[in-house]
Amino acid sequence: MSGSSASSAFRRARAMVASGTALAAAAIGLWTGLGNGSAHAAGAVPSPDHVVVVVFENHAYSQVIGSSSAPYINSLRTGGANLSQSYAETHPSQPNYFALFSGSTQGITDDSCYTPGFSSKANLASEVIAAGRTWASYNESLPSQGSTTCSSGRYARKHNPWFGFSNVPTSTAKTFTQFPSDYSTLPQMSFVVPNLCSDMHDCSVSTGDTWLKNNLGAYATWAKTHNSLLVVTFDEDNRLSGNRIPTVLYGQQVTPGSSSSTTYNHYDLLRTLEDTQGLSAHAGNAASARDITGIWAP
Repeated sequence: MSGSSASSAFRRARAMVASGTALAAAAIGLWTGLGNGSAHAAGAVPSPDHVVVVVFENHAYSQVIGSSSAPYINSLRTGGANLSQSYAETHPSQPNYFALFSGSTQGITDDSCYTPGFSSKANLASEVIAAGRTWASYNESLPSQGSTTCSSGRYARKHNPWFGFSNVPTSTAKTFTQFPSDYSTLPQMSFVVPNLCSDMHDCSVSTGDTWLKNNLGAYATWAKTHNSLLVVTFDEDNRLSGNRIPTVLYGQQVTPGSSSSTTYNHYDLLRTLEDTQGLSAHAGNAASARDITGIWAP
C-alpha cells in the first residue's frame, strides 16, 4: 500500500471511530440529560420549575375517579396521569399528612393538637430549603401567615404538618389568599391545603372539585406550557376501600392520558417530590420508597 493510500485509510478509520464515539456520547447524553437541564431519562422523574401539591380529604378512588361529581379532577386525569393503585398509610387524617410530608407519622396516631415544632426530623420543606430551593404552604382559612392556632372556623391545623417541625420556618406557612396570580413567582415546591369544606371533608365531592377548578384551574393550564406540575391527592379514603385514594398528576412533563397501575403510597409520592427537586437525601421511609414512573413525557 502506498503512503498516500495508507494515510487515506487511516483518516477513514479515524473518522469512523470519531463517529461511533459521537453516537455513544449522544446516547449517554440522551439518558443522563448531559448538557440539557430539562432532559431526563425515559420514565425518570422530571425537574419541573414549579410543583404544587393539593391534598383533599377522606374519599376513596371510586368516589372521585370516573364520578360525575368530579368533572374537573377527571379532566385533569384524562389530560394528565392517573395512579389507579395509590394508597394512604393509615387512619385518621393527621398521621397521613405527616407521612406524606416527612416520610413518617412522627408518632402521631390521632387528630389531636400537637405542640408546634415538636420534631426536628428531616421533611420535604427542610430538605428543599437546605438545598437552597424555595418552599411555601398555602393554607385556606389560616387566620394569618405563620399562625400556629389549632383551629379557626373551617381551618384545621391537623392538615398542616409543617407546623410540627422546628426546621421549617412558620413564616413559610401562608394564607391561601397569598397564593400568587403570577405563577412564575411561586416557590419551586409548595403545598395547598383547602379548608374543611373545600377539601371535601365537611362538604361534597362536587364542592371540592369546583373549588379546585376555580382556584387552581388557571395554574394547571399555565403548568401545561411552563414546565410545571400539579399533583392532586387525598390524605385517606372513606375507611371502606382499603385506603385506596385518587392521585392525579398534570403538567407539561406528564404524558396526557397516561395511567399507572403500580401500587404507590404516600412515601412513594414523597420520594418522587423530593426527586423533582434533585435532592440527594430522602426523609424517613421515602429513602426506601420508589419513584412514580411510567407517566412522564420523554
